[in-house]
Amino acid sequence: MQSVRDDIAFMRALAEEGTQTPLLGGGVMALAGLIFGGASMVHWMIQSEILRVSPWFFMVNWISAGVIFGIICTLLIRRTNQMPGATSPVNKATSSAWSAVGFAIFATFLSITAVAYVTKSDAVFYVFPVMILALYGAAWTVAADMSQKPWIRGVALASFAAAVGMGLLAGHPNQMLAYAAALVLLALVPGLILLRQEPSDTI
Repeated sequence: MQSVRDDIAFMRALAEEGTQTPLLGGGVMALAGLIFGGASMVHWMIQSEILRVSPWFFMVNWISAGVIFGIICTLLIRRTNQMPGATSPVNKATSSAWSAVGFAIFATFLSITAVAYVTKSDAVFYVFPVMILALYGAAWTVAADMSQKPWIRGVALASFAAAVGMGLLAGHPNQMLAYAAALVLLALVPGLILLRQEPSDTI
């Protein structure tokens, strides 16, 4: 019985810590929304012939965004890892979830590119925004469960809904415009909110 009581006390402490420890990494999310939202806008402008450039610029646009994000993200993660609360269970779990999402997105991009090359069709890229927003929803769900913050759960649900919306817009000329808006609302804005809540010296 004492062992059971200790286990319950331990789980209660973890839950209470999750509600008291600020979530870190908001800067990374804000950066992702800003850079990839901007890249989505550029993609839409090329599709709409507002920008008249070579078709190869589609790939240049996304690769450049990925490289820029990777460099700045690495610096932000180093900063975040030195902040108070970085080693708390809530932040370790959330960081792990977003890290997994990052690798999944990269693997998905390579996989979709391979499919497009083999099938000689770029229609498969319509699925990319769907998968990314679904993965965002999964990571935000982990963050909501660990932090017990209702507004983050709302962001998670909105991400899942946006993924369905991207599916309905597949092939539509404004899909990437809608995707840019989704990244601003579901990555940039929540990231800025979390960034403002990060501790300066102590928790």
